[in-house]
Amino acid sequence: MNPKNTADQAFVRETNLSLVLRLIHNQSPVSRAQLAGITGLNKSTVSSLVDELIERRLVHEIGSNTGGAGRPATLIEINPQAGIIIGVELGVDFISAAITDAMGQIVWRKMEDARQEDGQEKMIAQTLRIVKEAMTAGKRKNHRILGLGLSTPGTVDINEGVLVFAPNLHWHNVPFAKIFSEQVKVKVFVENDANAAAIAEHLFGAARQCQDFLFVFAGVGIGGGLFLNGKLYRGRNGYAGEIGHSPIVAEPRQTICHCGNRGCWETYANQQSVIQRVQTRLAAKHASVIPQIMEEKNTSLTLSVIRQAADIGDQEAIASFMEAGQAMGQGIAGLINIFNPEQVILGGPLSVAGRYLLPAIKETVASHAMPEINRQADIKVSAFGPDSSLIGAAAIVVNDLLAHPSRVERG
Repeated sequence: MNPKNTADQAFVRETNLSLVLRLIHNQSPVSRAQLAGITGLNKSTVSSLVDELIERRLVHEIGSNTGGAGRPATLIEINPQAGIIIGVELGVDFISAAITDAMGQIVWRKMEDARQEDGQEKMIAQTLRIVKEAMTAGKRKNHRILGLGLSTPGTVDINEGVLVFAPNLHWHNVPFAKIFSEQVKVKVFVENDANAAAIAEHLFGAARQCQDFLFVFAGVGIGGGLFLNGKLYRGRNGYAGEIGHSPIVAEPRQTICHCGNRGCWETYANQQSVIQRVQTRLAAKHASVIPQIMEEKNTSLTLSVIRQAADIGDQEAIASFMEAGQAMGQGIAGLINIFNPEQVILGGPLSVAGRYLLPAIKETVASHAMPEINRQADIKVSAFGPDSSLIGAAAIVVNDLLAHPSRVERG
């Protein structure tokens, strides 16, 4: 047989496998007949493709649809037990890891504080140790590992698995895929944290049926994941989404960002900006329960402390969140004007204060975005909240499985 024809046939088979698997993921439970109708493939081809996906344990049959006239149809859905995925979120001051099933449900997790001042080598070693704990936990349950996903702040070369530059970590050209694959012997995927979170929202969250949406990841920095026409927009070099480094403030004395520029959006709307606002209020002797909470917990001023104070009605905490929400709304308004998304979804560590941020964000967006465009954008908090990038780390592995089902062994 002509090798070229064989290669062409393999490519067509893989393309059709991916098409059917994505449809099952998006529309399950679904029957073979429904898949044939949607794809335009003949029923025997669809049946063969589904049988192969069952052999690879990526999908399974769950019973019959007995509604309506005619012969009952066997229904198919994604098999959550297809294997496990290890997701790792590398934050500026923490490392979080989880084992999820094929539908992004967490079955094991661990989180540790990390100290940026300890240096890159030590933080990577700490991350590797946690990953190995996760692998041990997975193997103990006799699950096959489908891959390891790592989400990280900064610009990422996804083809090489290299962190190109992380302003808030001050790291350059870190070959994460090479480092981790040598240690754990599984396929490794590396992605920007906001992009990973956007993929999670598209695969598992509120944006499953949404073709145009913007994910705003807010924590130590602010990043964006943009879906246009159902696909993640990466830009010319794959680095699109660094929305936090867009200048939004024009004043004589602008705040210096970690990237080295002045007036960047994220310096006015990230979690540190909330802490700084509270510190200013406390220094001015404003009445607040925050010092009492800090004393009781024997802790420094953190986002968790401020949120706790807001939850019991502390006006200084609430006002600080509202000011950050106003700054966040200014940037979001500009993005809505440019991209006209159906949804804007807020996730990441700062989203724990979503109930205080959202009113200010929406009010500011209403004042700054074009009315006819703004009315079409639904602004909401991610269902995954502060875990959005962690679930995203698993989602990038699932996304690859949907594109390349045949890389999963049969049986």
